[in-house]
Amino acid sequence: MAISGESGRMPEVWGGVPTRNKNFTGRSELLQLLRARIGDSATAVLPSVGPGRAAGPSHALQGMGGVGKTQLAVEYVYRYRATYQLIWWIQADQPALVRSSLAKLAPRLGLPSSERSGTDGAAQAVLRALARGEPYDRWLLVFDNAVEPADLKDLIPTGPGHVLVTTRNYNWNGLVETLEVDVFRREESVEFLRRRSAVAESEADRLAEALGDLPLALEQAAALKAETGMSVDEYLGLLHERTRELLEQSRPADYPTFVSAAWTVSAETVEAKLPEAIELLRCLAFFGPDPVPREILRASGELRRPLLKATLADPIMLTRAVGELGRFALAKVSTGDRSIEVHRLIQALLRDQLPAKDRESLRDDVHVLLAHGAPANPDDGSQWPRYAELVPHLGPVGIVRSVDMRVRDFVLNVVRYLYQSGDRQAARSMVEDVLRRWDDTPGEDNDRLLLTAAAHRGDILRDLGDYAAALETDQEAFHNAQRVFGQYHEITLRLARGMGGDLRGTGRFAEAAAQDDSARERHVQAFGADDRRTLRSVNNLALDYGLVGRYKEARELHLLAYTSQRDPESGASEVEILSSWNGLARVIRQNGDYAIARDLGRDALGYGHKELGAEHPWTLRTGRDLSIALRRAGEFEEAHELAERVYAACRRLFGPDNPDTLAAATCLANAERSVGNLDKAFELAEDALRRYAPVYGQEHPFTIACLGNVALLHRVKGAVRTARELDQECLGGLRDTVGPDHHYSLNVAINLASDLAALGDVAGAVSLGTETLERVRAVLGEGHPVAMGCAANLINDLTAAGDREAAAVLSAETFPLYERLLFPNHPDVRTAREGRHLDFDFDPPLI
Repeated sequence: MAISGESGRMPEVWGGVPTRNKNFTGRSELLQLLRARIGDSATAVLPSVGPGRAAGPSHALQGMGGVGKTQLAVEYVYRYRATYQLIWWIQADQPALVRSSLAKLAPRLGLPSSERSGTDGAAQAVLRALARGEPYDRWLLVFDNAVEPADLKDLIPTGPGHVLVTTRNYNWNGLVETLEVDVFRREESVEFLRRRSAVAESEADRLAEALGDLPLALEQAAALKAETGMSVDEYLGLLHERTRELLEQSRPADYPTFVSAAWTVSAETVEAKLPEAIELLRCLAFFGPDPVPREILRASGELRRPLLKATLADPIMLTRAVGELGRFALAKVSTGDRSIEVHRLIQALLRDQLPAKDRESLRDDVHVLLAHGAPANPDDGSQWPRYAELVPHLGPVGIVRSVDMRVRDFVLNVVRYLYQSGDRQAARSMVEDVLRRWDDTPGEDNDRLLLTAAAHRGDILRDLGDYAAALETDQEAFHNAQRVFGQYHEITLRLARGMGGDLRGTGRFAEAAAQDDSARERHVQAFGADDRRTLRSVNNLALDYGLVGRYKEARELHLLAYTSQRDPESGASEVEILSSWNGLARVIRQNGDYAIARDLGRDALGYGHKELGAEHPWTLRTGRDLSIALRRAGEFEEAHELAERVYAACRRLFGPDNPDTLAAATCLANAERSVGNLDKAFELAEDALRRYAPVYGQEHPFTIACLGNVALLHRVKGAVRTARELDQECLGGLRDTVGPDHHYSLNVAINLASDLAALGDVAGAVSLGTETLERVRAVLGEGHPVAMGCAANLINDLTAAGDREAAAVLSAETFPLYERLLFPNHPDVRTAREGRHLDFDFDPPLI
């Protein structure tokens, strides 16, 4: 993409770009060089860091703090903005938040927002769209203040656009194409000072010499002189005095002495004129370097510092203080988004110069301001943009270390926001920091906070597939909650619900059902039968019943949950409604009503797309279940197409080892087999089997049942003896874990009979088939499609064994019902009529 000349036209998409510096001076050679290098190159791609990896044509502006890297990038953006259709600025100094910045771009590209698809999902969708150049192929992303290259290696898009990085870290050398940004040349310094403060050239030269030509120091000196009229000699005298003082003090190695001295002169001048302004500046030094929303700078009775409290309580004084900081270049004030920003060097210098007692009180007051300025409900997606503005400041201010109970409530709301918006890893990191740092001092408030944090951790671990750790967390917290608050307290019951999910995840299905049955009774007693929390417990128990094969009871409970949650008075969220709706469709399929399950699943998927977005986890789960229903209903091509889409999205969004991805891979493997792609099916099934054990464990029913899928494919591909051995191993494992009469065990027994028939052991096939048919009819009913398929296989084996009379009797019982249950031209019915064995696969249901 070649770059043309400067124009005032704005790109169609523009976000996060700082205000242009009207006093920008010099740097013409650097801008021209950057323009030449970036103009005809491909996107700046950060390659994987490692031996032997070639560096891509990335562009990074490197240099020490205060040298003007960001200002140079800002000027480049404004000067060449007409070349681009999209320009997006990302603060990259906190890697955990880069995904959130990318996710905010999603709606501007016509993609589902993070509220619908989660932070990770939205960010990945943005990267894919940029890589394709759809809908824009002329784009520029700026990653400002990046730290380590490895932090961004998966977050920089490929494709037709450009990427620019600013960094102080020289580890980028050799990995990307870099431009060194040094201090001003002397003539640039002189030009800048004369433009800002109308000094003589010789005086400007003396100032530049004393300040080392550092742009940040020059900016502060020029602002001070412009506001006060101080002579150059006076300024240099103060600067010399302060330099000696600063050299006698400890000073961060990142600061040139002239920055420290120049800042001290400016700050003391402002303090003499308006002490409130410097008090505000000290407060801002304890936020992060990102813009601070002006709306949270409000007085609170909980602030410790009287002058800060008085300043924030008086809107006129606050306006004056902000104005003074802007005029003296001690802060950058934005009127557009009403924010105020302090350079990270100035922040650190301020903190370094304060006594420990003042640092403590200011940090505590910033904690209070953040908590006071946050929305109350982190589940409310409309409030997530405000949370996104506050999150970058939490790490720098050490929010987790606060002992203030209200601040700790805010911290847990942030954990919930991160989890709900889809940033599970950031939520996990924060909640684990909370549990490490918060003590267990007795007291009801502290107990409430710690137990709530533990419940958050359990939810996050369960969602990430770490079921054993989730169970350990929830069990310990549950026993403590029961001891402290009793068995009917909201926290206790929330943990009880979580334990049911953990037990399901670890394969202890019967224990989960008992746990959730008890929890449901206590929910009814505590909250009533129609309460939103009770309906969650009903839905959980329905999941348990589906896993233990009690499909009719599961259907009743899912129907109860779904119809109750659809009532507007229930207060149920879209996620809760879709969960019970999809659960109902799934259990109807498990009961054998494939056409109804298909139609209900289509409706549920449409709701998910509309209310949550195409890549929301629950929409993808609904799509996976619909694919299974379509396959059971004989609509193989549509089922295969949907399974492909769901698997691709899950692998991209969650990684290959996430439980949702593993279930989607299994679904796709079965769909590939149904359309005749045996090699693809085999590759997927074997890969899923390898991945199941590390996530679920070797003895988990899902891991064992996946072995049956691999066995089935071995037989279909002609390796019948291998199939028999694997099916025998699988059947033994399932009988030990879920019992001989479980649906999973019965499916494998049917397949094992087919193995025996294929190996010529017709008598063995008839014996096993007869026994299995009796079990299937007893468990699922005579009219279930699995019972019909088992009978059809047995008819073939009886015929092969020469028992035509028994085969004819069973055929007369089976095929009329089978054709009414499905339809005469259903693929399974055709296969059975042609005398071929039917195969029965496994699809892991929702945990």
